[in-house]
Amino acid sequence: MTEESRPAGTADAAESADAADPDRERSYGGVVGAFPYAFRSSESWLFRSYALVGGAAAAALAVLFALALVQLMGATAEARFSVVRAFFILVGLAAVAPTVGPVLFVARAHRRGDPVPSRAYDAALGVAGYVFLLSLYLGVVAAMPATFQLDGETVARPPPSGAFAPAVGFLYALPSVAGLVVPTLGAALVVGVHRLFRS
Repeated sequence: MTEESRPAGTADAAESADAADPDRERSYGGVVGAFPYAFRSSESWLFRSYALVGGAAAAALAVLFALALVQLMGATAEARFSVVRAFFILVGLAAVAPTVGPVLFVARAHRRGDPVPSRAYDAALGVAGYVFLLSLYLGVVAAMPATFQLDGETVARPPPSGAFAPAVGFLYALPSVAGLVVPTLGAALVVGVHRLFRS
């Protein structure tokens, strides 16, 4: 059937459907473009909230690690290769990648039109993303030494206080390796939720 022989009502309905669903023919480019695409495509408000919070957190982490890396490179300018630099970059990627992971997973699923329970999948990844952000905070608290150098001065970590004092005290008592273990578990949760719904 040609365009001329197609009923006018059918053609108008098709054009209206395309106009009502612009994401049908619209994709995204790169990591930055995945955030607005996933936000528009998802029907889960929980995930949409994480797309906003996770995007802001990822941007803040990227800026923080970039500034710290510049300072570190200035302090180790004489070294052509520094293990500390390489480790610092690795830690930065390990913090940012799981933060943007839920958004990238959801964006790819909607772009490909994968047969998954969309709203449940999106919501579960939103929860996993929030848990990972919490694990980052807990990891930082657990890894904080009793005293550390700040601008050439020795500073003591703040003592536990308030309603969360028992939890903070517990984190302080953990070995410093917990600062890596806790976020690693949070990142594993993001991947695990994705695979659970894809299986």
